[in-house]
Amino acid sequence: MNRVFRFIFSMSCLGMFAQNANQELAHKILGNRDFNYVQNRALEVIKTGFNAGDGYREVWIRDYNTFIELASKTYPAAELKENLLVFFRMQGDDGNIIDGFTPADKISKEETDFSYSPLEPRYAGHKNTVETDQETSLIQTVYKYVKTTGDRSILKVNVGDKTVTERMEWALQFLLNHRFSEKYGLIWGATTADWGDVQPEHGWGVDLNQNSHRAIDIYDNAMLIIALDNLIDMLPETKAKWNPIREELARNSMKYLWDPKAQKFIPHIYLEGSPFPKDFNEDKIYYFGGTAIAIEAGLLSRHEVKASLDEMVSRVKLAGAASIGLTLYPPYPAGFFKNKIMNPEYNYQNGGDWTWFGARMISQLVKYGFIKEAYEQLQPMTDRVVQNKGFYEWYTVDNKPEGSGTFRGSAGVLYDAISLLDRWAEQHK
Repeated sequence: MNRVFRFIFSMSCLGMFAQNANQELAHKILGNRDFNYVQNRALEVIKTGFNAGDGYREVWIRDYNTFIELASKTYPAAELKENLLVFFRMQGDDGNIIDGFTPADKISKEETDFSYSPLEPRYAGHKNTVETDQETSLIQTVYKYVKTTGDRSILKVNVGDKTVTERMEWALQFLLNHRFSEKYGLIWGATTADWGDVQPEHGWGVDLNQNSHRAIDIYDNAMLIIALDNLIDMLPETKAKWNPIREELARNSMKYLWDPKAQKFIPHIYLEGSPFPKDFNEDKIYYFGGTAIAIEAGLLSRHEVKASLDEMVSRVKLAGAASIGLTLYPPYPAGFFKNKIMNPEYNYQNGGDWTWFGARMISQLVKYGFIKEAYEQLQPMTDRVVQNKGFYEWYTVDNKPEGSGTFRGSAGVLYDAISLLDRWAEQHK
């Protein structure tokens, strides 16, 4: 009995200790003034428009996907809905979705890389064809719109000869028809740095061409898995059709892309060879953003999520960077990409530090119960918003702001991450 009593007493003490630790952490979170500042500033930034930031004309779908929930706090649902319908009106004849749209009257005669649709004469569309995330980003954004506003009527809106529901499935079919590898059971895109939109073979690097090297990566496939989950949740009647495809993608992602020994995703599977030198070991590179999206897609166990975080933190220290928003480590050597923005190392998508993806990892840490770790890793991201009085597109390895100074995607994901932490704190204070 004494041993039983001691065991029960010990467990009770541990429980009280954990409760006290949670309460202390909850009070820290709720009392963090920087978090309040960041959220208030995010709301102010989102009021100024829907383009990605002050350096962009277009409303980009991969960006809109990350701030539509924040935008719903300041804009009427009808305005959010209209932006989504523009993407469907400008859908390609094969079902593909554009990257973004901009007013047609702002396009000069010299700019030829735009598409037009009779269903939407007000705008010109642009698509970086090296990407394979536009279709999945749009479905995810529609899902967030429906969940945030409660407006399911968008699903039945007729756009030309198809409803929005039919057009979402058509967009998914585009990926299966034109971006699917039968050999691996996964979708492909051009070779890019993790989630990036610049290929190495061309000076600009955003369009597929005869020099492109097709490759499979975790980011594109995880985005598709999330989109399928979202579609099935919105439209349960589609489960019989799409869930088997979702399950196949999940199995093959882990079978072909996850390295269980290294506890990381490999960067690429090449369908016709790599664009990089034969003596270059690309597998040593760790992709931060793709890993975060894979976690969001539910591909990793809680143990693997913690191992991923530990690896991120370790590599951030090796790089000398500020946050786990680091795109990748180590970076591709200088000269591997013809586009100068990817050179030197630790520049732009080649090792730049992007809150736009780092804060998404924070949200996943909260969802998986790593609250202390989420709080610790979020603070470098909020610190620099306060210091620089804005949401910059990305940061150098020594934490200097670069790119657009009102990057709405960063504002959106930071707002969401703080909200998740606040929600946990309110429950444990």
